[in-house]
Amino acid sequence: MRAYLFESKDPSAAVVQAAETAVREVVGKMKMDSALAEERDQIGPRVRNLMQTILDRYKVGVEVVGINLQQSGVRPPEQVQAAFDDVLKAGQERERAKNEAQAYANDVIPRAVGSASRLKEESQAYKSRIVAQAEGDAQRFRSVLTEYQKAPQVTRDRMYTDAMQQVYSNVTKVLVESRQGSNLLYLPLDKIMQMTAQGGAATGADASAPGVASSPAAPSAPATSLPLDARA
Repeated sequence: MRAYLFESKDPSAAVVQAAETAVREVVGKMKMDSALAEERDQIGPRVRNLMQTILDRYKVGVEVVGINLQQSGVRPPEQVQAAFDDVLKAGQERERAKNEAQAYANDVIPRAVGSASRLKEESQAYKSRIVAQAEGDAQRFRSVLTEYQKAPQVTRDRMYTDAMQQVYSNVTKVLVESRQGSNLLYLPLDKIMQMTAQGGAATGADASAPGVASSPAAPSAPATSLPLDARA
C-alpha cells in the first residue's frame, strides 16, 4: 500500500504502460501463426509474469492477478487477413490428417503384430515338424545301414524288392520285350485279368492257358479282351 501511495506518481498509467510493454515483448518474440493458434493460450501467463517484473522494478505497488486476453486482441493486419485464414484452415486440416493417421496406425499396428506373432508360431511349428521328420529319416537310414553292414547282398535285394513292389503296386499295363525279335508287345493286363475272370467263371479252365482266348465259352474274347499291338 505504501508503494502504491508514495512511490509512484500515477500507478494506473504505470500499469497500462507496463501492460503494453509486456504485450509487445511477448507477442513480438512469437511467430504470427503461433500467436494466433497453438501458442495463443501462453500469451496471458507470459504477459502477466513480465508485467509483474516491470511493476516490481519501478515499485508501483500493484500485483497482477490475471490477464484477460480478448478474443480479438491478436489479429493480423486487414490486408493479409485472408492469407492468415487460409493458414489457420491448413493447420486445422493438418491436425485432422494427423489424427486420422494416428487412428489408422492404432488399427493397423496391433493387427500387424498379431499377424507377425501368428506367422512366427506357424514357422516354429513347421520347423519342429521338419526337424522331427529329418531326425526320423536319419534314424531309419542308420537302421538300414546297420542291417546293410551285417548282410549287404540280402539288404540290397530286399530294398530292391520293396522298391519294385511300391512302384508296380498300381500298374495295370506291362511292356514286355521279345528276345526272339525286335517287336515290343503291349499287353493290357487289366483286359487280360478281366477276360481271365470271365473265362474262369464260365469254363473253370486255367486262366493262364493259351486256349482261353479261343475257348468256346468266350467266343468274343479275342476281339475285345486281348488286343495285342506289335510295335516295330
